[in-house]
Order: sequence, then structure tokens, then C-alpha cells
Amino acid sequence: MAQRDIDVECREAGLRDGIQIVKTFFPTEEKIRWIRDEAAAGMPNIQVCSFVPPKLLPQFSDAAEVAAASLKIEELWVSALVPNLRGAEDALRVGVHEIDFMNSVSESHSMSNGRRSTAESLAEFKRVVALRDSLPKDRRFKLASGFATSFGCSIEGNVPHKAVMAAIEKFVAAGTQEVVIADTVGYGNPRDVKELFTQVIKAFGDDVLVAAHFHDTRGLGLANVYAALEAGCRRFDASLAGLGGCPYAPNATGNIVMEDLVFLLEGAGLCTGINLDKLVQVRDIISKNLPDEPLHGTFAKAGYTKGFRPASTISMAAE
Repeated sequence: MAQRDIDVECREAGLRDGIQIVKTFFPTEEKIRWIRDEAAAGMPNIQVCSFVPPKLLPQFSDAAEVAAASLKIEELWVSALVPNLRGAEDALRVGVHEIDFMNSVSESHSMSNGRRSTAESLAEFKRVVALRDSLPKDRRFKLASGFATSFGCSIEGNVPHKAVMAAIEKFVAAGTQEVVIADTVGYGNPRDVKELFTQVIKAFGDDVLVAAHFHDTRGLGLANVYAALEAGCRRFDASLAGLGGCPYAPNATGNIVMEDLVFLLEGAGLCTGINLDKLVQVRDIISKNLPDEPLHGTFAKAGYTKGFRPASTISMAAE
């Protein structure tokens, strides 16, 4: 698969985090159209589903079909979330490029969200590592670890940086290839974000990719993105139209808005490879299929500033 010449990689999380708690079923063919159209806009990486029991999250009863269709899209990196070994085995059967293992730093969130302790989560992750390592090298999936509640938990409150560092250290030692630091319930602020990302990148950046997953629960999502950028992070999750939200964050809004994220990065001179005009058009697929869901985002309403030149456009012109 060809590598795009970009400065910062964005990953669409709307197909997973964005719709996981939406009660209206998003039709399978429309999910696939969303993925195809967003990939055509230049989105390099999409987390297309969760491999979880359909009785728990009916929204992903079509996970295998959606993932299989996504793998046919040229140059698209296809990732999927799994909570356990069973989910990883299902994802492996489809052949996704990357498996993202669900994990929480907060003990209370881990029990509420995953129904297991953090120690049990690590033990389950090691089983997924064993599955990966049992495969021939040319068939091995990339394995990433998400660290939910890295800045705070609606149940426990503040989560110390030392707890995050300790959790990451265990997963890196166990064999993860990527660390995704997540502000699941919007407790992070730019000062703390820059401090934690600086620590994580310094300690583990030579061994694993360090990525960010921010929610805009208290309006600091994009400010936190820039703080993480200043610390050296170069991969960010977001959701088209800001869909999503954690059920354990009362009245929470969803993920940071993908369109606003791309506008921020491109305006800062960082090439994402994404065409903003085409990206905004994909919102129509969401509004058609989820008419009762609010669509967030300021760029979609206000558009470009006068004279704005996206870094990706400048980059392509230079070529």
C-alpha cells in the first residue's frame, strides 16, 4: 500500500466511536458509501467498526461486511476496535490492517466500560499479542492500544500522569506497536496535554507510534490538539461532524470535528492530504441516515477565511 506524503495523519473514528451509541441503525451500504467517499476525499486511515457481540452493540452487527468492503478501497488503511481475543480473531478473519485494543487507565472506567479490571485487560491484550505473533510475518496485523480516560474519569475524577505512564509501559513491554492517548470524557487541558504527550513521546516514541484521541466535551478539543502537536504528536483521531461521545460523560458532546481538525492543521501549514471541500460533502450521508443526530462543526458553517490556502494544495502544486 502506497504511503502518502503527509505531515500529520488524521484517522476517521466516526464509523466506530461516532455511531456506537446511536440507536438508529446506520444501513450497511451507507456506511460503506461513507467510507468510500471519505477515502476519495483523501482520508488515509479509517477505523471502520468494532468487532463486538451484536447483542451489546447492534450497530456493529455488520462489522465483517463493512470491514471487507473497506479493504477493497485502494490506499486506505483499515483499522477496527476489539475488546478481547474473540474480537481480534473475528477481525483477523476479515484481514484488517490494524487491530485497536480497548483499554482504560481508570480502574472504575475499565470495570464500567469493559467489565474487567485493568490487570485483566492487560492479560487479555497479551492473548491478542500471542495471536499476532503466531502468524507468519507477512500476515501479521498492526496492533495498537488505546488508553481511555488518560486525563480524567467521570467516576474517579483526575487521572495522574504517572498512572498513564505506568499503563503504557506495561502495554509497550507486552508488544503494542502504537499508543493512542485518549481524553475520553473531556478532562484534558492544553497544559496537561502538552506535559503528558511530551513525557510519553520521550519515554516511548522511539519504540511505538504515539497518537491522540480527543473529545470536545468542554470545548478544548482543538486547543488540546495543538498542545499535542507542540509535543511532537503527528496522528490524530476525529469524527466527521463531531459524532460520538462517551456514555459515562453526562451531557457530553462527541469527538473533535474532523473538518475543523483538518482546517486547523492545513492552516498551520501541515499537509494532511485531505480535500476539505470533498470532506464536508460527506456530511450529507450522515444527515440523510441519522436525521435526528446533531451535526457539529464550525468550518462546515463558516467556510474558508479569505485567501486561505490549504497546505495540501500548496504541497501538490509544488510537486
